[in-house]
Amino acid sequence: MSNVGRFNPPGMAFPGMSQAVGCGDFVLVSGQVALKDRQVACLGDPAGQTEQVFRNIEAVLTEAGLTLGHVVSLRCYLTSAEAYQTYASVKNRIFAGNPPAATAMVVTALVLPEILVEVEAVAWRHALGGGA
Repeated sequence: MSNVGRFNPPGMAFPGMSQAVGCGDFVLVSGQVALKDRQVACLGDPAGQTEQVFRNIEAVLTEAGLTLGHVVSLRCYLTSAEAYQTYASVKNRIFAGNPPAATAMVVTALVLPEILVEVEAVAWRHALGGGA
């Protein structure tokens, strides 16, 4: 496999960006939001949106030949502090026993007003994590 690669699962490609870029042993996953079939999923539901975000991250990693178990870092953007516990609960279930390094921050808004959570991920090809 090449040291640099771009990964765009079917149905997830957007002009002007890659869903992930592989750099050597690392894969940097672009911020994923709760899009399913190019529509915002789970309107008004932070738990549902978080689940969809992690399904999207998983799809991108699969395209790169990795799994959620390879994730070593997450960066989360939330549109409200109240949604943090819901996000954390879903994240902790998905990464039970082997959580990645993580940052969460509250922002005024994301690209669409219906989007409540966005998550970036960094995966390392040699990680032996216990993600889903």
